[in-house]
Amino acid sequence: MAEWLRGAQGEFVLRRLPARPRELLRAWDAADEYLLDYLAENLPEATARLLIVNDSFGALVVALNAYQTVAASDSYLSQQATRLNWAANQLPDGKLTLIDSLTTPDGQFNYLLIKAPKTLALLEDQLIRLRSCLKPSTRVVVAGMVKGLPSSVWGLLERLLGPTTTSLAKKKAKLIFVQPNLSKPVPVNPYPVVYPLENTVYQILNHANVFSRDSLDIGTRFFLQHLPDSAFAADIVDLGCGNGVVGLMVAERNPAATVHFVDESFMAVASAKSNFHAAFGDARKASFQVGDGLTDFAPESVDLVLCNPPFHQQQTIGDHIAVSLFKGAKRVLRKNGELWVIGNRHLGYHVQLKRLFNNCRVVAANAKFVVFCSRF
Repeated sequence: MAEWLRGAQGEFVLRRLPARPRELLRAWDAADEYLLDYLAENLPEATARLLIVNDSFGALVVALNAYQTVAASDSYLSQQATRLNWAANQLPDGKLTLIDSLTTPDGQFNYLLIKAPKTLALLEDQLIRLRSCLKPSTRVVVAGMVKGLPSSVWGLLERLLGPTTTSLAKKKAKLIFVQPNLSKPVPVNPYPVVYPLENTVYQILNHANVFSRDSLDIGTRFFLQHLPDSAFAADIVDLGCGNGVVGLMVAERNPAATVHFVDESFMAVASAKSNFHAAFGDARKASFQVGDGLTDFAPESVDLVLCNPPFHQQQTIGDHIAVSLFKGAKRVLRKNGELWVIGNRHLGYHVQLKRLFNNCRVVAANAKFVVFCSRF
């Protein structure tokens, strides 16, 4: 369901992705509104260049369409929502510039506008990457909800960019203003990080926005202990692949299979690609895709889907992403194909799996996690 964002910049219709028939959440938050109000009172000159980072669904990009903007994000869904919202508001073709989180934009900007990400490491990586885009007069503003702005955010901004001041809270949102001190040395970027994968010879590379980037998380460890005997599978998907550890280990056990790595995070897919090629070089067939789940896969094109679904989108917690992934798996599985899912016990994925597949068996369980299998 679309809603209208109304402010000094105009009125704009906006939707979230993935689309839900009875969407209860808006495509923007109070921090977006606060930032737009600030910019209305501190109006950029018409020729100002704006670099917008981590815009969730394009609210900032759409509202600030009168300016020369570049939008950087690690989320494919965020970028796709921005494209759809741009078109829905009938904004000029060819004016929208979107880049991923691993790309540094050309030139310098008058404004750097950042929505504070959930992951402090991602913010650190972004600030280091974007230092070359700043000049002494660049206005740097970080917007976020108060609960998502711990003191570590202030410390990071001051360490990497310069002194900060802050606004008063408004609707539980705040703005942080940073005065760039470009005499500060640019530190070596600590990302990506690498750790040895336990009980293997592999070294696992992780970009800053990859979940559990410093070590193997306990859910994945449990999943690896119970992977299927997939000798029947010619095409296997590591869905929501993260750093690709699950797909990597399945590829090791099934040398004849083609493994497809899919995630909506650009950094995740880049990590998975690096890890797969480090393990197998060019000797193995694999594909790597940043996208909206299995949308780009043909029906009945896959034998096995392995999935550790996220249960949050930015700051929102729920099972809507997981359900969307399960529906996509059902569409692309061949006859007798299988979907294997791991999740926290309390999430109750078996209810949705039984509803979609008419079957769901428990493969393994411990006090925290459950591995389910549903056959098409």
